[in-house]
Amino acid sequence: MELSELTDLRSLVVALAKSGQRRLVLVEGEPERCRTRAVRLVQTLAETDGLWVGETVDAERAGLACTSARKHRAYLGQELSVLVWDGWKGTPPNAFAALSGALRAGGLLIWLMPPRARWGGFADPDYARTGLDQADHHPFAARLAAVLSGDAWVLQFGEDSTCSKDALAELSGSKSPTAFRVQTTPEQQQLIERLVRTGLGRRRRPLVVTADRGRGKSAALGIAAARLLQSGRERVLVTAPSADNVATLLRHAADELGAHLAQQSATGLTTTTGQEVCYSPPAELLDQKLPAEVVMVDEAAGIPAQWLREMLLGWPRVIFATTVHGYEGTGRGFALRFRQVLDRETPHWQQLNLSQPIRWASGDPLEQLISRLFLLSADAPENMPAADAQVQIEHWSPECAPETELTEAFGLLVNAHYRTTPADLRQWLDDPRAMSWRATLNGRTVGVLWATREGGLSPELAEDVTAGKRRVRGHLLAQSLANHGGFADAARLRTLRVVRIAVSESQRRRGLGRQLVQAARIACQAEGIDTLGTSFGGEVGLLRFWQGCGLQVVRMGLRQEASTGEFPLQLLAGISAEGEQLQQALSQRFARHWLRLMPVHWSTLEPELLLAMARSLPGRKALDHQDCQDLHRFGHGFRGYQLTLPVLQDVSACPSVYEQLSLQADAALWCRAVLQGWSWARVQHAGLCLGQRDGEQRLRAMVRALIQQNPEL
Repeated sequence: MELSELTDLRSLVVALAKSGQRRLVLVEGEPERCRTRAVRLVQTLAETDGLWVGETVDAERAGLACTSARKHRAYLGQELSVLVWDGWKGTPPNAFAALSGALRAGGLLIWLMPPRARWGGFADPDYARTGLDQADHHPFAARLAAVLSGDAWVLQFGEDSTCSKDALAELSGSKSPTAFRVQTTPEQQQLIERLVRTGLGRRRRPLVVTADRGRGKSAALGIAAARLLQSGRERVLVTAPSADNVATLLRHAADELGAHLAQQSATGLTTTTGQEVCYSPPAELLDQKLPAEVVMVDEAAGIPAQWLREMLLGWPRVIFATTVHGYEGTGRGFALRFRQVLDRETPHWQQLNLSQPIRWASGDPLEQLISRLFLLSADAPENMPAADAQVQIEHWSPECAPETELTEAFGLLVNAHYRTTPADLRQWLDDPRAMSWRATLNGRTVGVLWATREGGLSPELAEDVTAGKRRVRGHLLAQSLANHGGFADAARLRTLRVVRIAVSESQRRRGLGRQLVQAARIACQAEGIDTLGTSFGGEVGLLRFWQGCGLQVVRMGLRQEASTGEFPLQLLAGISAEGEQLQQALSQRFARHWLRLMPVHWSTLEPELLLAMARSLPGRKALDHQDCQDLHRFGHGFRGYQLTLPVLQDVSACPSVYEQLSLQADAALWCRAVLQGWSWARVQHAGLCLGQRDGEQRLRAMVRALIQQNPEL
């Protein structure tokens, strides 16, 4: 690259800062040539408040701080003038998209990559983490290259070390009538006022704030938190997925407090009169139930839904804020699912959206490019009225689909699932074992199912996986059922796992989901696949859907998922004869073990989910004569509860009993006390009884009803 070009590049950065824009600089070529070129670029620009994602030795040559992609979260609260991303070391989509939002106006994102013609076959080092290293072709990367080639704002340095002077001149010559500067927008000021009113207002009227990156959401929360203290509130608690997420909030709160600030740390502020703004991790907040008049939840889409509900109900005034088109997980999935909780628990909740950026100008080319690259703005088709036209179900290949089709289909996944990320898009397009179907109405996508083929391991490898000696990427369900379920056949047989399924809101409850699953089942039969299965965070509506599709519960995870706060449920349907035998064996074994695991691992499981899950499990053998006598003596006499507890647990597993229990008014009491091992004090605190005596009387009445309905007892 010539000296004159570097001079033009410096002029470009000045012009970008004045106009409030940012740019992607694509440096193509072999690894060392790319790195040397990037070092020279950074040195010429004389930028020091930047970041190099890659190797430390390269960052030191450029005079920048260094990090790895997996540690990107630590920099999300900062503002950078330049970001160098060494794509030869790997480009995880979530991290790349997220860190692009840390660049301020005038910033450059310098991406080091092979020539775009090679992207489709480039072995990105990040693929090994997800099992994609087994693929020969990568449609996701090829698509990125095509998007970049069609973007006139991308500054491209090719293998010949030159950049188009015309492009530099055009970009650096662009003028803005007024110089851009970061300042509070009218929209942000209105948000601050609304936040303060919510924090000082009536209880049980939560506010939900949604915004894209760079809109000043966290800054507004911080300013409002400070003003709430100045207005008399004693404590404002702030929570988020990590302490790094609230650095901007606390910084703006400190600036707003000014001379009234007495103490400041990375996790809190204290005023001269002892008032506080404190950060608390979500789990700690819920466990300790710290008192506060106001709780602010930032990046709410990154917190499990069940925890958000507990926060909503646990404090008088709660404010939820989240990113709409997120990189770690989209806020629209959060908004759609959490809206149901808000409508049910706090019908007077309010919502506010920020659309105008603050850290850069509206229409910023880099923001638009990142959105196109990773489909961050993908949305499902607008509500379509139920039509007389027949819905078509077809096998579909997203990696070959036109951009409009892919955007519609991915938008369905974004809206239907709690977290859908750019990494999901890459996995969908690049997984060579993936199979997909879509439902169309009048040519528009109204439903989509994404599945992947698993299992089929050799008998020797399957045994090693079952014994825990080996792990094989890309076989989530097959490996889990083999290792945790204890059956090597789960890894040896072939399984089609449904990864995601989504139907547009306007077409739900018309059977489209079941039709998509049926299409997958037919494909299993045609290809000789032994089982059809799925794994998801346990939620009663989803469970009933899958049970309605003919799948049976075969396992529940012992730990809650970090993304949803729910216990993972795994369901299976046998397709071949061997597959049916495997499904039955797994279900029967789970039915034998789960009552023993319940009080230890699943004591917080919602009774409705517990009962829905139990209804599909195989019934165990009936009680013997002595157990039946004890049951009668408890129900009709005065036999002690603790002495009868083992029999009560055993009768729970008898055929048809769960169905009868679920219909009784005190079904939740039975679940909490008998199955989940709650103390009477805890049961009473949950409002299920007035105390031990009342609770035991209710259980005796339930037993009498069971005896009446089941003469064999």
